Amino acid sequence: MVLAGACTAIPSAAPVRVVSSPAVAARPASPPPGPAPVAVAPSSRPSPALVSIIETLGRNFNGSVGIAVQRVDAGWTIAHNGNKLFPQQSVSKLWVAMTMLDAVDRGKITLDTPVMIRPADLTLFHQPIAAMVKGSGYQTSLRDLFYRAMTQSDNTANDSVLRTVGGPDAVRGYLARRFFGPDTIRFGPGERLLQSQTAGLTWSQEMSQGRRFYTARANLPRSVREKALDAYLANPIDGASPLAIVHALAKLKKGDMLSPASTQLLLSTMSEAKTGPQRIKAGVPAGWSYLHKTGTGQDLAPRSTGYNDVGIMTAPDGTSYAIAVMIGETTLAIPQRWELMQSVARSVAALHRR
Repeated sequence: MVLAGACTAIPSAAPVRVVSSPAVAARPASPPPGPAPVAVAPSSRPSPALVSIIETLGRNFNGSVGIAVQRVDAGWTIAHNGNKLFPQQSVSKLWVAMTMLDAVDRGKITLDTPVMIRPADLTLFHQPIAAMVKGSGYQTSLRDLFYRAMTQSDNTANDSVLRTVGGPDAVRGYLARRFFGPDTIRFGPGERLLQSQTAGLTWSQEMSQGRRFYTARANLPRSVREKALDAYLANPIDGASPLAIVHALAKLKKGDMLSPASTQLLLSTMSEAKTGPQRIKAGVPAGWSYLHKTGTGQDLAPRSTGYNDVGIMTAPDGTSYAIAVMIGETTLAIPQRWELMQSVARSVAALHRR
């Protein structure tokens, strides 16, 4: 368990005294409106109960998991395995999006920049845009590709954005300028090389067609797949720590990662994500909002890997929490993974203001 402040330790804030207004007689014909949400002065330290719950959830989970929660306005952070690097999988699309929007902010490109996607650009796994890439290709805009990558987690759309902004080195450079190095947030080689290497394959573009990747992977000896997967999990080339991710999300929310316009665009787009509705989002109570990015890695039965959800929960009073739940490896069924993620969200909400 890691319990960290924003910078150095700060003495606990004095208790907030709540003073009730004098009672007012009810008016049958015109009842007074209900009270508006009232923001509570942020405490410099989290609730001990929340610290205990996060530790218990992480410790009792059957698998490798990292959990981090940061209150954006106060800066305090709770974490279980917070500094360990976990596979990001599609969580890394966040950094591609930020790199693109940073290039827009610097006047290097525009969201209306045309992008042509050809059959040679197709990737694998989830790529809905592939259905539109026929013959000589499909032309669209950077804005459209960004939206598809962030809301549908379209791998080909994301790789096309990545190629347009300058490839993996451009993303690594952006992260470094924001003080996130390879010891906290890594960025891999792109979808095709990441997934083929994790499976124990050498990428060939024909694997992007139909189920050819699945067939090639299934034809590998199990020992080859196990060796490749074990190597990936031990030292993930796209690894990131839960603490670094919630710190980056908090900086995004505060406007420290992008311009105000780009910050708002990214946050609003994340709020439209269609992926992972039963992960953290299903534990967010009514009246709260949640915007996020999921990630899902490969399975090698009975193991599942890289099952993630990271995002920002906001209370009715406007208080925001950056949250990351990253399951590196587990044999648990999907509903049990959902329960862990939902429990984190429910606990944060239940102990808000305490």
